[in-house]
Amino acid sequence: MSASPSSSAQAAREALAVRLSHLRKDAGLSGKDLSARCGWHPAKTTRIQKADAPPSDADIRAWCAACGADDQADDLIATARAVDSMYLEWRRLHKDGMRKVQQSWNSLHEQTRVCRVYVSNVFPGFFQTPAFATALMEQITRFQGTPNDVTEAVAARIARSRFLYEGGHRYVVLLEESVLRYRTADPEAMRGQLRHLLAVMPLASVSLGIIPFTAQRTVWPLEAFYLHDDTTAVVETLTAEIKVKQPRELADYARAFAGLTEMAVYGDAARDRITAAIDALG
Repeated sequence: MSASPSSSAQAAREALAVRLSHLRKDAGLSGKDLSARCGWHPAKTTRIQKADAPPSDADIRAWCAACGADDQADDLIATARAVDSMYLEWRRLHKDGMRKVQQSWNSLHEQTRVCRVYVSNVFPGFFQTPAFATALMEQITRFQGTPNDVTEAVAARIARSRFLYEGGHRYVVLLEESVLRYRTADPEAMRGQLRHLLAVMPLASVSLGIIPFTAQRTVWPLEAFYLHDDTTAVVETLTAEIKVKQPRELADYARAFAGLTEMAVYGDAARDRITAAIDALG
């Protein structure tokens, strides 16, 4: 697993490494002693203790056995898996296609009362039309070289839009104006997507703001992120999905969202920008 740009994931990895290091010290073992008992090179022990390399389930069981702490193996393995879930590469998530990931996100949205969303690249999934989602997912599948189950994945993604119409869910969404203009799909699909955006704007569950090209920036353009209530932030990078749960980082994302909110326009001013983007398609 490559190093995460999220300090939450890195902090969790380091905390696990500290626990393993304490086990070794409590057992009175040096790094070389533990490595010999585990049957691997001392450099591996060093990498694990510095959080430079994530231990596998087998590594943790061997480590605990060497320290006479077999009873702690299951708990440490569960911790390691939780750390691993904070930073997941898209190719790993999509190794069998995109449908399962879309369904898992639907489950997360079902549990979320208020979802605050900032995007600077594409429309959020719950706003996407089938034509736009198909164009986008085809591009992603080609780029990642993963199995093509776009038809099923699109159906799962579009199912997420039901939360816009069901009670108990609210979506506060900020789009950079560039999202309206990027030709992510062909003109017909883009036109349909923008018109759909106009159609969902009046919903009671939706608050939509557009950050104009000309806005005086107080917060620079960021990677897309989704704040689910006050418990989880899902950040989307080119290569990975990052789940942030550390309270300090969640507060930073909330503060950034508040600053972005102040730069956005709403109501008629937002509709005017969407209409202008439609007109620009010819």
